[in-house]
Amino acid sequence: MAAVMTLPVARQVSRAEWGDRIFVVGGKWLWLGLLVVAVLLPLLAIFWRGFSSEAGQGGGLVAARELVTSANFHWLLGNSLKVSLSVAAIVVPLAYLFAYALQRTLIPGKAVWRGLSLLPLMAPSMLPGIALVYLFGNQGMLRGLLSDNIYGFWGIVLGEVIYTFPHALMILLSALSLADARLFDAASSMGASPARAFRSITWPATRQAVFAAFCLVFTLTITDFGVPVVVGGDYQVLALEAYKAVVGQQQFGRGALIGMVLLLPALFSFGVDAWLRRRQGDAMSGRAQVFQPVPSRLRDGCYLAIVLLVCAVLLLVFGMAVYSSLVKFWPYNLSLSLNHYQFEDTAGGGWLAYRNSLTMALCTALIGSVLIFTGAYLMEKTKGQKGLNLALRMLSFVPMAVPGLVLGLGYVFFFNLNGNPLHVFYGSMALLVVCTIAHYLTTAQMTATTALRQLDAEFEAAALSLKAPLYRHYLRVTVPICLPALLDILRYLFVSAMTTVSAAIFLYSPDTILAAVAVLNMDDAGNVGGAAAMSTLILFTSAGVSLLLAWASRGALRRSQAWRQTAPGQ
Repeated sequence: MAAVMTLPVARQVSRAEWGDRIFVVGGKWLWLGLLVVAVLLPLLAIFWRGFSSEAGQGGGLVAARELVTSANFHWLLGNSLKVSLSVAAIVVPLAYLFAYALQRTLIPGKAVWRGLSLLPLMAPSMLPGIALVYLFGNQGMLRGLLSDNIYGFWGIVLGEVIYTFPHALMILLSALSLADARLFDAASSMGASPARAFRSITWPATRQAVFAAFCLVFTLTITDFGVPVVVGGDYQVLALEAYKAVVGQQQFGRGALIGMVLLLPALFSFGVDAWLRRRQGDAMSGRAQVFQPVPSRLRDGCYLAIVLLVCAVLLLVFGMAVYSSLVKFWPYNLSLSLNHYQFEDTAGGGWLAYRNSLTMALCTALIGSVLIFTGAYLMEKTKGQKGLNLALRMLSFVPMAVPGLVLGLGYVFFFNLNGNPLHVFYGSMALLVVCTIAHYLTTAQMTATTALRQLDAEFEAAALSLKAPLYRHYLRVTVPICLPALLDILRYLFVSAMTTVSAAIFLYSPDTILAAVAVLNMDDAGNVGGAAAMSTLILFTSAGVSLLLAWASRGALRRSQAWRQTAPGQ
């Protein structure tokens, strides 16, 4: 009788084991296949296209040698390096001071200043350039403040400084948030001045983050063509040359070769940053005490002045973009209207582009967050398949070292092959979604991994002891607890999809044109007011969704962490 009664239980356990095996092993192989198609093969296609000597390809090593030895290439490379180094040299110290003010001082209104500093993340990279045209262009409001016009080297530098500032700030905010109060107490008891404490404690703990921020700003600048296409004028850079070679001249081989050149600084920066991370020890030990800054009127006043200056510049730039989108006819008729928002009367994509961007952003956020979080769970919380896990980790970190412009070129060369059965997806919304998820994969996965590593392994052990299917435990336990992190991933992917242009510029069709691409097209056509209006729509849409998801994330955090609270009476 006992054997008969335990038979259904044994079958249930067997089904659970098979279900877990399909969920874990099948899920990992599926995720690996998606990463190979979305990341690895497009990058290999760039190298094949650039070095192939077949007719219509890159021209082989001879063409590559001719390109890198030409005077035009040296001029473009020199311009790109000069701009990128200048932007990084301005942004990193400024972002460090701003982050220090938010993390290590007692200035008022920190939440407001932090929110304002992240505004450039909510808009395409062309928006700072458009605002600078209205401020300092030939008919700009503040044209008299400049001895020369804004077009050229300094126009690109100013636009890129605004565009890259929040990217560096986020890295430095994270680094400066870690501090052991015991070290500062010891330094104070030994009579060390604040400057000496900074040199001995703060700087060694944050210099790796400073280098990471420098590399990120340099890479973002050297691979961005949004700002140069608006305010570059006759000052040409490599990223803009790659864009013109593929889109304007249909010289795909030249575009591939320039794309490989642009990949080199990103790979170098990524490699050195990874090496420094391995050499640097943990910033805080398990016994560390939270650092609380002491009041100082002079220090707080100086840092508040820096923060106010930065935020005032950002408000001026973004306020100018919004204002210019409402002006009837700049600069002759400054009355306000919504004429520039009547996109159906203008070329460039119009309301179709905005609807496409909303669709693409929603699909990217929903599909991407599910895939990335599930993939991170399978790598972090399941045992076995070490080789498979290693391959997944390596491919997941590749997009961090690949600029969007290079990834977009790879998609053109891989998915536009006539012999490729996936060619049917070229120009479709599905391919835009896949490319965007691949582009922003690494940051989202790092967020998911950080949240999952905070969960005790006993959760999975308890599920196994209860013979509960792992996928059920994942859906009913892990996802609810990690819901705040999942919402953060959702927000990040949505905003990134709304503002992306570097990868998507090569992949859209007339039916799938995106709002950020429409901004570029309208600016090229001379409709700067329409470009400002579309940029403003993207800005407010991204900001609105971000605020909504941030509110939902805080609510989810309170509910998901309620189990940690001590029960009444205990």
